[in-house]
Amino acid sequence: MRKLKVTELNRISKASFKEAKKIPLVIVLDNVRSLHNVGSVFRTSDAFLVETIYLCGITATPPHAEIHKTALGAEDSVDWKYSANTDEAVSELKHLGYTILAVEQAENSFLLNQFQPDAGKKYAIIFGNEVKGVQQQVMDCCDACLEIPQFGTKHSLNVSVAAGIVIWWFHKNIATWK
Repeated sequence: MRKLKVTELNRISKASFKEAKKIPLVIVLDNVRSLHNVGSVFRTSDAFLVETIYLCGITATPPHAEIHKTALGAEDSVDWKYSANTDEAVSELKHLGYTILAVEQAENSFLLNQFQPDAGKKYAIIFGNEVKGVQQQVMDCCDACLEIPQFGTKHSLNVSVAAGIVIWWFHKNIATWK
């Protein structure tokens, strides 16, 4: 087996990405402090055609060298918006018709592997701070909560890893709608 060269990957241009049909998914980062995590979420969002990323609270925004270090230019291709207040961003997304889901360990959460997105719905997924998670007042605004099943001694994942898993799950399940 031969590893492919970058020139063989048939990557689309940033202009083509902007015009490409996106999955009906918005990512909300609620006070994510690590610029590397922010950059990683941009890169994953580019890979799976996410509509928009909302950067909220203390979450840094592009342009920034540390975000670019992991985003590798995805901060220029994926649309993003900043909101000082996550509650306001969630309220805006609800008004736009998005179903709001937090990714957190909480009472009555749905296990991700048992959750099937509904065709025709638009989703906004909230990922929280690396230490404190999604703020409780933001959780109170959510329609539901998703939890990534974990089986080891640790019961948390890095926020960018969690985002990668959830974004992939949504892309995998939404792509079948087409």
